[in-house]
Amino acid sequence: MSSRRPQPAITRAPSTTRTRHVAKPAQTSGSSGRRQGPPTQATRRSFGQRRLAIVRLLLLLAMLALVLRMVHLQVVRSPELSAAGQAELLRTTTTPALRGGIFDRNGQILALSSPRLTLQADCSQIDEPVKVAKALAPLLGLKGEAALAGLIEKLSRKGPGSGQVVLATDVSEKVAHKAMHVLFLPGIAVTTQYPRSSPNLSLGGSVLGTLDWQGNGNGGLEYAYNSLLAGKAGQTRVLQSPNGMVLPQASPVEVVKAVPGQGIELTLDVPLQFQTERALGEELLKSNAISGTAIVMDTRTGEILAQANLVNTTQTPYAGAVPVPPVITSKTPVLPGIQQAMNNLAVTQAYEPGSVFKIVAFSGALQGGQITPKSTFLVPDQIKIDKYVFHDAEQHGLLKMSATDILAQSSNLGTYQIAKRVGAAGMLSWTQRMGFGVPTGLKLPGESQGLTVTSSTWSSTDYVSLAIGQTDSVTAQQMLDAYNAIANNGVFVAPRLVRGLVGQDQSVTPTPASPTHRVLSPGVAAQLTAMLKEVVLAGTGTNAVVPGYSVAGKTGTAQIPYSNIRGYIPGAYNASFVGFAPASNPVLTAIVVINRPTPQYFGGEVAAPVFSSIMSYALHRYNIPSTVGAPTKIVKVGKAAGDVTGGL
Repeated sequence: MSSRRPQPAITRAPSTTRTRHVAKPAQTSGSSGRRQGPPTQATRRSFGQRRLAIVRLLLLLAMLALVLRMVHLQVVRSPELSAAGQAELLRTTTTPALRGGIFDRNGQILALSSPRLTLQADCSQIDEPVKVAKALAPLLGLKGEAALAGLIEKLSRKGPGSGQVVLATDVSEKVAHKAMHVLFLPGIAVTTQYPRSSPNLSLGGSVLGTLDWQGNGNGGLEYAYNSLLAGKAGQTRVLQSPNGMVLPQASPVEVVKAVPGQGIELTLDVPLQFQTERALGEELLKSNAISGTAIVMDTRTGEILAQANLVNTTQTPYAGAVPVPPVITSKTPVLPGIQQAMNNLAVTQAYEPGSVFKIVAFSGALQGGQITPKSTFLVPDQIKIDKYVFHDAEQHGLLKMSATDILAQSSNLGTYQIAKRVGAAGMLSWTQRMGFGVPTGLKLPGESQGLTVTSSTWSSTDYVSLAIGQTDSVTAQQMLDAYNAIANNGVFVAPRLVRGLVGQDQSVTPTPASPTHRVLSPGVAAQLTAMLKEVVLAGTGTNAVVPGYSVAGKTGTAQIPYSNIRGYIPGAYNASFVGFAPASNPVLTAIVVINRPTPQYFGGEVAAPVFSSIMSYALHRYNIPSTVGAPTKIVKVGKAAGDVTGGL
């Protein structure tokens, strides 16, 4: 039996340390192909830290770039970008200047512009109309559910055509301030307008004129003095919505300050203007006339104290006649059916004057020494010149008449004989010398200088037709100026309507006095005055008597020609009276022209009574002393029909 020698047991003491496995180096391409082992934890930690650092750096750079961009936009380019942003809504608007006022000779207002605040809304900017309406209702004094509902309906309008809505006009500054600067309501704005108004309503409207929709003069003195009255518009920059609504959050910036216009002080006297329009309007209604003109002038200065131009809207003009100017639409007529004429008829409407024009032949003959007031003439019933028959207004036999009688009774054929003595050249010269065929100097829009015969168009029949006021046409103002020269001791004085310019401090700078020139010698003026007194005392103008005052003047009744064919309109006349008082020392000169009165149409019956009414009021208003020995009542002695011309 074999025996084996037992092996001793080997006992290892436990190790207190763990065996470290050393990583084998990564296999290279030249190695035997064994794979590289995974990265160690330290390697992974190092790589993560580097990546985090890179991210932090990138974030830092991004934040730095953002800060730099913000600095560039908000600091460097701030003015540029702010201007560009505002340019989207910024608008430069015209700020209208306050238009100058028009006043009468005593400072009474005839036309005045005053600021009027209007509260309006831009519905496109209002998202909560109910809320806005409830805020505005107490401010506007709206009470009750119905009023509130109406306001909500206005503010709720959307879509095409809604635009701006007017919420209230004539709001106070207190209301406007609260709406804009206290409530801060979106879409609400306040605009300022300068409407024209007058405490005297439409008084003198045809003289003053009107304004167009842009606030510029559209006629009369408003047009003639527009550059002075209008002032100079300014410029304001405001923020507006795309449809033109001013944004309430932005305050307007005044770029150019508006310069208010200057006012003008007229020669008109408001009480006399009122009385003149009233008397003229009453006669237009009474005589069924189409239109009428009445003027009162200061004899010495040429200042026009009243100038009325009225249209009777109840009447229709005759077919074929010169159209009557339209009326100024007004809720305050002079009288029911009587309105202001759109044009100043006193200077724009030329008409055949008739017998009042006879003063030209008499002036020329007296000044030239061809006649005296007592010169006598044999006056037939009718004469024939170049196949045309001319006659007096009334049939009569061969009459022996003095020059004074011829004027007082308004004989056409007697005037013809006097004109023959003056001669053709003399008649043409005296026509212009007395102010016909030339502008009056008032420089009003649409003024007519009339139409008179010239040497190239003169014919033998003009000794009659021109002398009796047929073939020529004049304006009422021209006719008044001619008679005023007689009243003013033979000195022609140009009419004047603007007395002074009114500054912002209400100071008045007088305008130059009217130019004058002598037309007649004082002696001839006195002779003519005495002859014209007879017209009123015993001739065709007895209805022009002013009780207690001596009056000198002349009547006229002229047929109206067709506008497009030769001849005269049957039954259509212009009736007129022109004169002055007191005749012994003239202070006032006046004319009245009535267009197409019916059934009565004589100047002595229709126009003369209006003259008497107006002149009586004016003489008493200015405390003119009465005339010793003057008639105290109207006594009809002569015949008003004796002054008819036309249809010859």
